[in-house]
Amino acid sequence: MPTGEEQASPTWKVAELAAHLSRLMAGAFPDDLWVEGQIRNLSRAPNGHVYFQLTDPVAAGAAPTSQLGVVLLQAERRHVNELLMRAGGAVRMDDGIEVRIAGRLRWWSPRGTVQLRMTSIDPEFTLGRLTADRDRTLAALAAAGLLTANAALPFPAVPLRVGLVTSDGSAAHADFLAELGASGYAFTVRLADARTQGAGSEPSIVAALERLAREPLDVVALVRGGGARTDLVAFDTERVARAIAAMAVPVLTGIGHEIDRSIADEVAHTSFKTPTAVAAALVDRVRAFLTGVDDLWAATARVAVQRLDGAEALVAERSRRVARSADRALAHHAAVIDAAPGRLGRGTTRGLDRQSARLEALTERVLAGAGRWLDRSERDVVALDLRLRAHDVDRALRRGWSITRDAAGRVVRSVDQVPAGATMQTQVADGILTSQVVGGRTSVAPPEHVPDPPVPPTEEPTP
Repeated sequence: MPTGEEQASPTWKVAELAAHLSRLMAGAFPDDLWVEGQIRNLSRAPNGHVYFQLTDPVAAGAAPTSQLGVVLLQAERRHVNELLMRAGGAVRMDDGIEVRIAGRLRWWSPRGTVQLRMTSIDPEFTLGRLTADRDRTLAALAAAGLLTANAALPFPAVPLRVGLVTSDGSAAHADFLAELGASGYAFTVRLADARTQGAGSEPSIVAALERLAREPLDVVALVRGGGARTDLVAFDTERVARAIAAMAVPVLTGIGHEIDRSIADEVAHTSFKTPTAVAAALVDRVRAFLTGVDDLWAATARVAVQRLDGAEALVAERSRRVARSADRALAHHAAVIDAAPGRLGRGTTRGLDRQSARLEALTERVLAGAGRWLDRSERDVVALDLRLRAHDVDRALRRGWSITRDAAGRVVRSVDQVPAGATMQTQVADGILTSQVVGGRTSVAPPEHVPDPPVPPTEEPTP
């Protein structure tokens, strides 16, 4: 049986108490009020409403000490979106974003909770917080000497081994691989899947970079598609920046925003606007190397031909000089011989002997000198002939070499030039063989070092 005190206290029905609390809440907060905090657990319902919790900012992984439920109904959502668009679309409501919002504080009877019904937002507050955080982070990185650490690394001449940090299956992932694949070069890509937006994106990107740091790579590409500035907040964090600076190979960024540069862009070796632009830069780098090799080979061949032509001209000139010297010496001594009978008639037998001996000695000297010149010239000619034979294509074919060309007549230097089903022609010593490719491969990592093609051995001259 209830006591007198219990009989004096009113007993509320739940609906009555809820209605009373609702009236009290409306009376205490009759107008909209502004609240700032960090978004958590945001969800967008099919009916157009948006629900989330607003908390005081806490470190990643820490539990909030207080939180307030917020609902943005579809009717007010249009107004909020208009405010965000007027700010250039730089702010997008998502987990982890700090916002300043306005709304009416009400008691929500169906769940028995206090709820803020959101009616407006201050985009400049969010942008200001992002800018301030970015400036503090950049200052800390500069003080630690990390802004230029990755940019100081040398860029590989042939960056074929590529690490890729992005969301697996995303448009950025597909665009990047499509650009590399269209080049026809033997790129090998090691994907490290990572979240690039929303809660958990920062530790996910850091973990992906750390995984690739243990791989034998030439470069690492960090890419994602475009979005609002708040979508890219993970790329403005100090942890991601330090992970990039710690990489032992160049990091290229293509984060997909056209106006602002993220902190990741500032710390990376080189930044690009889009994932496709990053891949195109790698393709251009490889193409430039191959073009340089072809140009160097052509220049070497031209120099070799020029030197051979010069050597042939020198041998011909020496031969002419030896012949002229021999002709002059013989003519001189023939004149001496012709004049000898007159002198002998006026001289003695001993004088004749001296002249004869002198003539013989001079003749031997002339002949010996001419012989040496001729022997030297003959050796030079033989050496040049051997060098020319070593570069003779027909002789190389007779020794077992062959030349393979594709259907367009281009010399085949790589298996990637001839896909399966293509027709090739192989030239050997006694004719041309026509063949068809029945198998192939799509990607083969090149060896660490490709040696120069061996020069066919020269043949010794026949005595």
